[in-house]
Amino acid sequence: MGLQLQIACAPDIDTPTPGQFESWAAAALAKAALHNGQRAGGELTIRVVDRPEMADLNRRYRRRAGPTNVLAFPFEGAEEVPVDILGDVVICAPLVVAQAARGRIPAMHHWAHLVVHGVLHLCGFDHQREPAARRMEAMERDILAEFHIALAGAPALQPP
Repeated sequence: MGLQLQIACAPDIDTPTPGQFESWAAAALAKAALHNGQRAGGELTIRVVDRPEMADLNRRYRRRAGPTNVLAFPFEGAEEVPVDILGDVVICAPLVVAQAARGRIPAMHHWAHLVVHGVLHLCGFDHQREPAARRMEAMERDILAEFHIALAGAPALQPP
């Protein structure tokens, strides 16, 4: 796995270390690969942003107003040109901090959840329909348990 990390948020926000981002993403890739019968790898970018940038992305790509906490953009290249690029995960730092405080969970646990959630989206998992949502949530629980993080009681992935 190759990870490019872009921190584009206010410097006063406590973000995870590059190693934490990498370990959470690698665990999600490994679990997804096991589930899909594929190898765990690929290139991805995690970009950490402030509210205005996330609100712009949410408006442009999801046609929704305001920021959201995490967006995933799977890479869509030409089928005849094989590349090992998974895509981009964008996380809104101020929302992570606010949601963690509101949910009374450690901010680093919520960071881990959002990284895992976003990477699973890059691997083709979603939560739009009930069976897929249960499968994705079970995978998130298993991955986070590897880091001694419980998903129970976590704040909703979408802000109110």
